[in-house]
Amino acid sequence: MPHDIVPLKRALVSVSDKTGLIDFARALADAGVEILSTGGTAAALRDAGLTVRDVSDATGFPEMMDGRVKTLHPVVHGGLLALRDDAAHQQAATEHGIEMIDLLVVNLYPFEETVAKGASHADCVENIDIGGPAMIRAAAKNHAFVSVVVDVQDYDTVLAQLRAKGGTDLALRQRLAQTAYARTAAYDAAVSNWMADAIGDEAPRRRSFSGTLAQGLRYGENPHQRAAFYVSGQSRPGVATARQWQGKELSYNNINDTDAAFELVAEFDPAQGPACAIIKHANPCGVARADTAAEAYRRAFDCDRTSAFGGIIALNQTLDGDTARAITEIFTEVVIAPDATEDARAVFAERKNLRLLTTGGLPDPSASGTAFRQVAGGFLVQSRDNGRVGRDDLRVVTRRQPSPEELDDLLFAWQVAKHVKSNAIVYARELATVGIGAGQMSRIDSTRIGQRKAQDMAQALSLPQPLTIGSAVASDAFFPFADGVEALAEAGARAVIQPGGSMRDAEVIAAADALGLAMVFTGQRHFRH
Repeated sequence: MPHDIVPLKRALVSVSDKTGLIDFARALADAGVEILSTGGTAAALRDAGLTVRDVSDATGFPEMMDGRVKTLHPVVHGGLLALRDDAAHQQAATEHGIEMIDLLVVNLYPFEETVAKGASHADCVENIDIGGPAMIRAAAKNHAFVSVVVDVQDYDTVLAQLRAKGGTDLALRQRLAQTAYARTAAYDAAVSNWMADAIGDEAPRRRSFSGTLAQGLRYGENPHQRAAFYVSGQSRPGVATARQWQGKELSYNNINDTDAAFELVAEFDPAQGPACAIIKHANPCGVARADTAAEAYRRAFDCDRTSAFGGIIALNQTLDGDTARAITEIFTEVVIAPDATEDARAVFAERKNLRLLTTGGLPDPSASGTAFRQVAGGFLVQSRDNGRVGRDDLRVVTRRQPSPEELDDLLFAWQVAKHVKSNAIVYARELATVGIGAGQMSRIDSTRIGQRKAQDMAQALSLPQPLTIGSAVASDAFFPFADGVEALAEAGARAVIQPGGSMRDAEVIAAADALGLAMVFTGQRHFRH
């Protein structure tokens, strides 16, 4: 049976991440704990003046095969796995000269970091840890008697109990064991997913995903739902890697919407000018490009001022003071940008509840990656939607050719439509959205909603007519009937971009010709559910 307090008499320490190692080991030594160690860890401890016993001295075998074999030995695993209250276990340990190990401190070879920096296949293989996971699993299994530490963050907790109680209690050992198994599971998931990518297996028989807790959340989408935010360790710039300068902690919905906003605005190359996206409930309610970030924000805001209230704002360039002052004219939940000037941060400092995030860069919209979503009994996995089209990819299918300005607006609207929940219709004019219809069961309903949004804003801004008149329109998928194109023409649209591929394409094209519209096909759709 497990004992509540287990004294720490002997520890095996073998770590690749040596953050905090010396202070931790010194505190163990000061408490009378004997330290066993291996390789570089042992050298680092000795260099710090600590007394260390090599594992090879305990096992009677030297490290061999370039360090691949050093802890895979009965003396080590017997010391971790032996039940302290089982007479037969203890007799076997005595007969074979196995000493008990009360504390295992191991963090694994940096496999994930090695892959992330683009190392060779051989280097990645060499950074697959074998002995570490074996010891961790052994110690975690025997948590009734053994404490296992795999995270630097747990050093202080273990030391606090050692000083207060002379050892660790069962509750802590249980928590440490759970963390340990989660770490080895995540490690194995990283290795298996890397292998799947390396051999080009897009649908391996088994697939695992993992994450590390970034923060507990007050609740999920709704107050009765529990939630937490986990990060995968990927270096893709975004909400998971951002620095938060001010404001309350991000909520579940804040994180989800901020990610959607930043991924959208990253579609627009900052070298081609500032862009701004305003998101509400994971859908864009305004997107624009302009000569300045402040102007891009104002034009995005003018697409749907009502929905923008309490929204998320993303910029593709550094946030400056003028833009910050414009943003603070209404209530905004989160602003995310690659960077922010001191002037901008000073402006936002007066709005204590506004969250400001900076990421140091933009995610690459063309980069490959994996997305997954849970369903009852399983999860769906797909590659990230990194599809993009340029002018050379477009096929004009109508008699009327789009003008160069219309082509600019068509491609702009197409980039936005990729990030609008389907069915998606995006009206654009002069590189700004002027009406967005999102998430409807019928494409024609999205068409009419976008038109109505533009009519409402024309009235609010005292415009002579809605900005959909003379606009270019993107549809994320094909028009199944001609009525959708007829509705666009009724709203005043002059050019349309869509994937094509409907069995009624000829009918839709004929309707566009009859209405004097220019229409281009992309051959690519962007459903977003």
